[in-house]
Amino acid sequence: MPGAHALVLGGGLAGMLAASALSAHVDRVTVLDRDRFADDGDRKGVPHARHAHVLMAGGSRALDELLPGLTASLLDAGAQHLGLPNRLLVFTQAGWLPRLDEAQFVIGCSRALLDAVVRQRVLGRVDLVEATDVVGLLGDHARVTGARVRDRATGVERAVDADFVVDATGRGARTDSWLTALGLPPVREERVDSGMVYATCLYRVPPGAGEDFPGISIQGDPRSSPCSRGGALVPIEDRRWIVSLGGGRGGEPEISPEGFRAFARGLRHPAIADFIDAAEPLTRPFGFHGTVNRRRRYERLSPWPSGFVVLGDAACTFNPVYGHGMTVVARQAVALRDGLARHGARGAAAERLQREFARATDDAWALAVSQDLRYPATIGPARGRLTRLRERYLDRLVLASTGRPTVTRAQLDAYTLSSPLRKLMLSPRVVLGALLGPGRPPTTDAPLTEDESRVLARVEHPR
Repeated sequence: MPGAHALVLGGGLAGMLAASALSAHVDRVTVLDRDRFADDGDRKGVPHARHAHVLMAGGSRALDELLPGLTASLLDAGAQHLGLPNRLLVFTQAGWLPRLDEAQFVIGCSRALLDAVVRQRVLGRVDLVEATDVVGLLGDHARVTGARVRDRATGVERAVDADFVVDATGRGARTDSWLTALGLPPVREERVDSGMVYATCLYRVPPGAGEDFPGISIQGDPRSSPCSRGGALVPIEDRRWIVSLGGGRGGEPEISPEGFRAFARGLRHPAIADFIDAAEPLTRPFGFHGTVNRRRRYERLSPWPSGFVVLGDAACTFNPVYGHGMTVVARQAVALRDGLARHGARGAAAERLQREFARATDDAWALAVSQDLRYPATIGPARGRLTRLRERYLDRLVLASTGRPTVTRAQLDAYTLSSPLRKLMLSPRVVLGALLGPGRPPTTDAPLTEDESRVLARVEHPR
């Protein structure tokens, strides 16, 4: 698009990745954001940024495809490569996954570090306008031609024209009302609300814990609890652990040091509690309530205006407990780059792109809502007979994954969005493994090495 100007609404991770994808196809990219970007990376516009984040293997590969060497830059800055299931130890609803050689991985780091590294790579190619609110779209029901914005300091409004507009305004997006103001019909919205509340605390890694000391994930069990309760301890940069604990409606954690420790001790396994007893807290616990799964079906809106797409949390937000949001955004940005290369940005290209974004979202959405809906306290659509039958099969898969490596690896491929979710249902080896089961009783003891156990043995843990 020679001479074209692209406008990105929102300068978070989704916006920056979209700007990077656009920069190869237009002459000029402008990113607008309501915040000012401080050096520490924490922003009011990303209220969940202080909680535990992981970048799944599927997202890491997508980022490297879009910004070559990005994962290496994160690791150079202190981010942690957490192999699965050898370094991130997972307590499933059926027991611990075996500590096999690495099958997949996640990258553990603070959200501030990830955003800063991405922004550093992108800003040399785009223009960033800070402290600017988007108040509406320009154009009509057939085509979006820019945005109306307001300077936060002066209150002055102005029009910004563009040949292509990407909405990446995040969880608080007002996209649906902007589109109806242009004469488009209301968009269909799906919601599944577990009532999840998060509490997070930062810790210094205890003395004696080596550079490859593991992280822990403890998952809830919908078969034995009316509300989801779980947690994750994730090693991040600067020899810190970020620990996020979550409880669904009726089982929320207390946002206090005592309540935090008690909640960790009350999880289905005490491993996280044992780990944090051995560590020095660096913060008081802080909370987060915005955990509703919400999907706006923009890909089904007809007619769809040309020159406009919506991605990231502006279109779909997930319960953060599943850790898929950043990976979905990275995959959507790759879809944006590839779609523009194939179709350009004229005519029906935007509609095709919106459908591509939806396909990049489908597996993560299915994983999140299917699990949340299993808890009675969740507000959402009723589960049908076919859904319950599929749940029984997936429960069998989880059980088999505790002792059958073929199933373990397939589960991790799907969980890290490295392979399509449908493979769990269609692969003969996986289906056979699920039917055969684990071959031995699942272990209830955390699979720690002797050296790792010694670090924890120095502390007397309350029971």
